[in-house]
Amino acid sequence: MPDKPSLREATKTWAKIGVLSFGGPAAQIALMHREIVNDKKWLSENQFLNALNFCMLLPGPEAMQLATYAGWRINGTLGGLIAGLLFVLPGAFFVALLATIYAYFGDVPLINALFLGVKATVVVIVIEALLRVSKKALKTTSHYIIAAAAFIGIFFLNLPYPLIILGAAAVGFLGQPTTAERTPTKAPQPFTQTLRTIAIWLVIWWAPILIVDWIFGLEFLSQIAYFFSKLAVVTFGGAYAVLAYMAQDVVSTKEWLTAGQMMDGLGLAETTPGPLILVTEFVGFMAGFKQAGITMAITAASLTLWVTFAPCFLWIFAGAPYIEWIGAQPRLRGALTCVTAAVVGVILNLSIWFAVHVFFTTVTNINMGPVTLLKPELGSLNLLVVALTALSGFLLLKRHWNVIYVLVICALLAAIPELF
Repeated sequence: MPDKPSLREATKTWAKIGVLSFGGPAAQIALMHREIVNDKKWLSENQFLNALNFCMLLPGPEAMQLATYAGWRINGTLGGLIAGLLFVLPGAFFVALLATIYAYFGDVPLINALFLGVKATVVVIVIEALLRVSKKALKTTSHYIIAAAAFIGIFFLNLPYPLIILGAAAVGFLGQPTTAERTPTKAPQPFTQTLRTIAIWLVIWWAPILIVDWIFGLEFLSQIAYFFSKLAVVTFGGAYAVLAYMAQDVVSTKEWLTAGQMMDGLGLAETTPGPLILVTEFVGFMAGFKQAGITMAITAASLTLWVTFAPCFLWIFAGAPYIEWIGAQPRLRGALTCVTAAVVGVILNLSIWFAVHVFFTTVTNINMGPVTLLKPELGSLNLLVVALTALSGFLLLKRHWNVIYVLVICALLAAIPELF
């Protein structure tokens, strides 16, 4: 393995990943794997997969947490902070910019067209991720069975994502012989050091909340802070898993947004770099804008970002020293291996869901008892998106072009009808 890169060199790579992290966790994880495992070789395959397994069990955006762990593993705590922040900030900037345009002007056809081209490329990026992850994760017949069961459970039966992951972990844990050989590894750090890390990040997380609530007594911002802090603890499975819960509360109960605005926010988060959970920033922004204009919008969005992502750093910096130790324990290693296999089924679900919703303007759900099916309206098929996806597939999978060039080309091609 090559020498550890300098913090400056690593920062350039994390900035590149942050700007190019379109397409949700599947594409983002694939991009990170290509950069830091295949190309740079800063992490080994086992280190990457052990970390991915661990992050999949945590609440919050697993790709952002994986980046934070990788940065920590390569350059220490400062490296982890830089990697995690650079994964979030580019997307946060674009979401804030687009939310501002949306708040003042509503939908802008040219911007929608540009992001339609981006979505076409993202379909291919997700498929590429699926191929790469499945190749590395599915090594036995039981892994294929677990992946298939996970796909059926989440795609057809709408089983909760945490239940699928816990089920896969249980199968792997119980199916691993207790006599399996342990891999020698150094013991984790003293638990007192872990407690100190937890205490520091709890203060970082909660200090702004308590200042807003106790010192300034800003009721609306306090509601924002407490609501999204609670959300940060239960967001297993990312933005899609938590969308129904969040939408019900912010639309029906709190009336911060309309249902249409909620879905538009998810669309913005889907077509910007960074984790899809940045939809929370859009919700905070629009709620603040409705409450008291642009200044409150920016304040509420900033506070939302803080309480959404500060917990992610807590989970990683507290748990990172234990990841390799966990991977060296036979039963825990078996559990995490099966979790990775289940993740393949989950990514397949996301791939199909995303492709259907990109290709077709109108998609409805058909419920048949416990089974739910997607039914796209054939007349709503967008042939331009299909053509751009085919072009992206050729350029990325066959010609192996740089993903940023393909994104720019497809975005510009999609915008041409709006320009003439």
